[in-house]
Amino acid sequence: MRCPFCANDDTQVKDSRPTEDNTAIRRRRQCTSCGARFTTFERVQLREITVVKSNDAREPFDRAKIEQSVTLACRKRGIDREKIDQLVSGVQRQVETSGEAEVSSLAIGEMVMDGLRQLDSVAYIRFASVYRSFNEAKDFEEFAGTLQDVAANEIGND
Repeated sequence: MRCPFCANDDTQVKDSRPTEDNTAIRRRRQCTSCGARFTTFERVQLREITVVKSNDAREPFDRAKIEQSVTLACRKRGIDREKIDQLVSGVQRQVETSGEAEVSSLAIGEMVMDGLRQLDSVAYIRFASVYRSFNEAKDFEEFAGTLQDVAANEIGND
């Protein structure tokens, strides 16, 4: 593993442990050249997945893009980093176990929305505002109204 600080190719693993949800191995490493310490994560990748965008462009599945979007939606919400990782790992697992070599960006967006709806309603609305391209305040109001309707139905069914 190359050191991100000095680009030396020789680093040593100082500690390895599974993440809380057992979907990755967290490794603490130290560069033998500059002595800097850093963390890497090792995850299983079942197959190469291609994401089909709405304009029919294709690109490789990138977990980091989902992680960045979810992190942005959850910013300043006090959500534990481990919960965000679990959500992203869940989406990745769904994509990889779907059996398809190609998956639409719309399907991935819906998976993320489902996860955020269960995690935090504000993060859910933030993500939806970008994902569904809200243009006006009434778009937020209508979407929040559907969220309240769903919550009322879930409470009524319990």
